[in-house]
Amino acid sequence: MSDLFLAIDNGSQSTKVAVIDRDGTVVASARVPLRATVLGPGGRVQHPGDDVWDSIATACRAVAQELGDRVRDIAAIGLCTIRFCRAYLDGAGRLTEPMLSWMDARVSRGVTDLDPAVEWITTSSGYITHRLTGRFVDTAGNYQGVWPIDQSTWRWSADDAAFERTGMPRDILFALVDPGALAGDLTANAAAATGLPAGLPVFTSSNDKAVEALGSGLLGPSAALLSLGTYIAAMIVADRPQELGDAGWRNFGAIPGQYLYESHGIRRGMWTASWFRELLGDGVTDEELGAEAELVPAGSGGLVAILDWLAPTDAPYRRGALLGFDGTQGRGAIYRALLEGIAFTMHGHLARLIGALNVAPEYLIVSGGGSKSELMLQIVANLAGIPAKRLAVPDAAGLGAAITAAVGVGAFPGWREAVARMVHVDTVKVPTAAESAQYAALAERYAQVTAYTDPLFRMLSGDSPVPTPNN
Repeated sequence: MSDLFLAIDNGSQSTKVAVIDRDGTVVASARVPLRATVLGPGGRVQHPGDDVWDSIATACRAVAQELGDRVRDIAAIGLCTIRFCRAYLDGAGRLTEPMLSWMDARVSRGVTDLDPAVEWITTSSGYITHRLTGRFVDTAGNYQGVWPIDQSTWRWSADDAAFERTGMPRDILFALVDPGALAGDLTANAAAATGLPAGLPVFTSSNDKAVEALGSGLLGPSAALLSLGTYIAAMIVADRPQELGDAGWRNFGAIPGQYLYESHGIRRGMWTASWFRELLGDGVTDEELGAEAELVPAGSGGLVAILDWLAPTDAPYRRGALLGFDGTQGRGAIYRALLEGIAFTMHGHLARLIGALNVAPEYLIVSGGGSKSELMLQIVANLAGIPAKRLAVPDAAGLGAAITAAVGVGAFPGWREAVARMVHVDTVKVPTAAESAQYAALAERYAQVTAYTDPLFRMLSGDSPVPTPNN
């Protein structure tokens, strides 16, 4: 059997394609940035043209060229795309308008005034699955939010009211299959566009966060995942549905019957650190800033970073802020304050998620671009009081897609065997007693900051009267 698996990981900022072997080693890879989304009236946010498909085809061609003759050793394709997107298609499966981003206001409400040209409504994964295979099928694991899906059966609802409520008639929705199911084979047209051999089996995965959890080795509640990407969230998986109250929400997992529990998160999370680095200019690197930040004691010299650069939907008046300048802090202190702000915020979110699920994770897995920071990994370990592990393959969603393809094609007898063989830990940071105690005190204070800043931001936004000093 061929022992290479091609993983498509289409994210919010770029598409990454990797070829990974059965030992979890990346053999070839390519990354193609997505173009900036296009903003329109009424909260519209769309991917320009056919950008998502174009980026996937371009990245696949680059990988095929890198592999050369070994492209014939690819056994299967695993597909993972951005969640919460929506695509309107004509009868042939072509976009009737550019794909709606997860940030588009229309995604969070039902469909109204449907264009007569629209004959299908699907997700990003459904659209790309059709481009690859020619079939109108999609993974059930990528349907969350305003879709008429039954959360318990992972299939379209049996209640007619659900279709009326969402404005999506049953006959314009794709057939649903479980994560890990065979979606179809790569068509001749798709092969020509991607440079891959026609006939390759294409396997569905789930939503991108669930696939990231799978590629991080998250198989049960003995571990928690902290995903340090553009959107930062903490996750725990379990095999039974549970209610979380206001501690987070339940999502479909990457393995049929498994559920992904997500904490509240940080929008534009690690983007904040990248923004600061780019603001400095002159080729400043994350490594340089990290080295300078390590020389700054815990607490960043009194600097406090509030991370609502993109305000949460339930508090639109909030803004990001850096508080506590006194003239002694340099760029290392600012960088450390940004990392600590991320860590403090997510520590609080994760604590609420753990409490709601009544679990006790033994360690944290840290994935995403932010996991490359040694300092960030240590801060997270100190706050959590348990070891923090960084993975050997930083693109956990890509590895999860490869695992899905490997299981689907029969390279492993099951999910656990594939994870055991393909997921590897690169670095482990253990908490240090002194800094853990220091961070516990700092985190307690940080948790109270928005109680003081919310009235200020409400006033600055015009949402409330100017407060009286000392009142």
